[in-house]
Amino acid sequence: MADTEMQMNAMERVEYYTHIDSEQYEGVQLVPTSWPDSGNIVMENLSVKYAIDLEPVLHNVNVHIKSGQKVGICGRTGSGKSSLMLALFRIIKTCKGRILIDDVDISHVALRTLRTRLAIIPQDPVLFAGTIRFNLDPEGEHSDKDLWTALEIAQLTTTVNELDQKLESQVSEDGENFSLGQRQLFCLARAFLRNAKILIMDEATATIDMQTDAILQEVVAMAFANRTVLTIAHRISTIMDSDMVLVLSEGRVMEYDTPENLLRKDGGIFASLVHGSQ
Repeated sequence: MADTEMQMNAMERVEYYTHIDSEQYEGVQLVPTSWPDSGNIVMENLSVKYAIDLEPVLHNVNVHIKSGQKVGICGRTGSGKSSLMLALFRIIKTCKGRILIDDVDISHVALRTLRTRLAIIPQDPVLFAGTIRFNLDPEGEHSDKDLWTALEIAQLTTTVNELDQKLESQVSEDGENFSLGQRQLFCLARAFLRNAKILIMDEATATIDMQTDAILQEVVAMAFANRTVLTIAHRISTIMDSDMVLVLSEGRVMEYDTPENLLRKDGGIFASLVHGSQ
């Protein structure tokens, strides 16, 4: 009886999900296939919440991220860093204000279009059961040359060449037949193939060793040199070379400036985070 009751949790979840409203996938504004072509991001009085009956987790965020800038986002736990990323993908709803990407309000763009035009390297690398080719290019849009170029960029060429079936080699569920660092680099190769003008790194180095972290940072700096990169920092050292640093606290923008200027600010939050990590 105890075992049956425990297994019924799955039934309860299925019942719950069948009554959740579907996301609004349609959009009212058509965008060209090249959008976004520069990666300019403007957040105007942005406030978002996870549910209608909850308090906002971001409050009146006003930030302008210029095309090609590398922006580090930091703050203590619960400051709203990941919520900002979720708002960009419209995973959580905007209750006030708007986000413009290349002068287009993202709330007017079809959801699939928006999400396929952005690239993300998540904190927990996601690989699916299937071939390496499928994991890099699930829709079969790229040539073998493109795939090998992406693997070379991510410094995975040797790893894949050592496998008997190369690109057709099998990836086990969750990528368990690769190390955590290798899985993260596969995600990097997938993001590179997306050829998006905006890359989001959501604490991508939080679970990997310092050596792989250094490789990831080097590859991103080289391969995404002309693209807008937003990096949520797990280690403060990973955003010290950013063009700009955005500091959040309790869902509000506290500081937004170059790392050099923020370090010179007496009593600044970023300066205290840097000194605390040393």
